[in-house]
Amino acid sequence: MKAIIGYIKWWFYETDKRVLATVSFLTGMLIWLNYQFGADTYISTQDSFIFGFFSRGIIFLFAFGLPYLACSLFTGKKYFTRPGFLLLLAAAPFIFSLKVAANPNFKLSANWTRSNFWNHIFYWPVLCVMTATILFIIWKIFDRDQPFYGIRTKGINWKPYITMLLIMVPLVAAASTQPDFQAMYPKLKLVTDVSTIDKLSWWQKLLFELSYGSDFITIELFFRGFLILAFIKWAGKDAILPMACFYCTIHFGKPLGECISSYFGGIILGIIVYHTRSIFGGLMVHLGIAWLMELGGYIGNSIW
Repeated sequence: MKAIIGYIKWWFYETDKRVLATVSFLTGMLIWLNYQFGADTYISTQDSFIFGFFSRGIIFLFAFGLPYLACSLFTGKKYFTRPGFLLLLAAAPFIFSLKVAANPNFKLSANWTRSNFWNHIFYWPVLCVMTATILFIIWKIFDRDQPFYGIRTKGINWKPYITMLLIMVPLVAAASTQPDFQAMYPKLKLVTDVSTIDKLSWWQKLLFELSYGSDFITIELFFRGFLILAFIKWAGKDAILPMACFYCTIHFGKPLGECISSYFGGIILGIIVYHTRSIFGGLMVHLGIAWLMELGGYIGNSIW
């Protein structure tokens, strides 16, 4: 844990405070605009792949590109003169927007509830494979001299990540008493009729949670693997803040506290990956917290 605290202190000391303040202000403004005017809610209600893809892609592009612009202006670094940087900067928001907008839909049963449930069992793993395939192609072209965007386990000390998870237990327990948390978790209640949840067998719930967990593999590979490790050759540690701002915007539509905390969580996970060059420690924390929140949702909805 001391090593991770040391990484964070080093990053804070070395980061240009003007950039930190500007990107944090920008992130706060994006959060305010979304929750004030319901942008993500409006996009979600539109039954159009094209509209969802481009509208979210533009939001992501602002959230990713403007922090780099701030870094360039304040530090004088010439990111925007590098063709490879510009290509990946423009492509990254729309790669993730494709992941969000895509909705693989298979008619697996005449019963809508059953069909919707099984569609979600396939939904997250399919998107994981799709995103990983795109990133693998990019890695082959731009970064094949390093391991595939953080897929390495050598030398990882797992104890700090276990400690971080233990710290989160009381926080999640407290959150599980709140109505907005209970309305959002467990995710299964958003996929199928609430009255159906208790009728599902334990293995169906477990299968759903494993499928849901695969989405965090996608997120860690994309945000901490790709957006950090593909960009450090141009930006170094400055790759962390743009990633964190972008990462925050994918939490629009979730409880406000979760959205705000995602920015700071993104910074911490980005710092860890920057130093370790591995996504697995962050994946353990992120996935562990997600499953803790799921458990908190099950318990919270059954008690309160």
